Amino acid sequence: MSPRAAWRLESIGFEQVYDYVAGKADWGSYGLPLEGTKGPRASEYVRANVPTCRLEERLERVRTRTRTSGWETCIVVNEANVVLGRLGRRVLTAEDDASVEEAMSAGPSTVRPSIEAAELGERLRRQQVQTALVTTPDGRLVGIVLADDLERASARAGGAD
Repeated sequence: MSPRAAWRLESIGFEQVYDYVAGKADWGSYGLPLEGTKGPRASEYVRANVPTCRLEERLERVRTRTRTSGWETCIVVNEANVVLGRLGRRVLTAEDDASVEEAMSAGPSTVRPSIEAAELGERLRRQQVQTALVTTPDGRLVGIVLADDLERASARAGGAD
């Protein structure tokens, strides 16, 4: 919205008007609501309860916590919840007791909450992976989207025709 439009809204009684300079794409990348004709977005399928851990933690403790939660992955974050790495099934089923920092896969691939669910589902199929890590543009963890969730949603939508 232009500054002129924002001033006009204020003049007709709107008390909280913001000029979001970064734009619609950035807005959606933070998982904020979008309107329009596009289909569902990844943000609708995010599982935010994925376990997290810190660089300095020991694997033994993280393994126990991750198994208890029912997940096969743990996302390595810093104190600001910025994604630094990922611990996968292989590391979490091993028996060594290294630090998370020593064992993690650094710089995992991520997507934004605003990506269309159908596009993400196709990407996961093409890459033959089961999950997508979702972060904001500044790298903060939103959660994980499971390929199975996207496939079920796609099947339901296809059956609704």
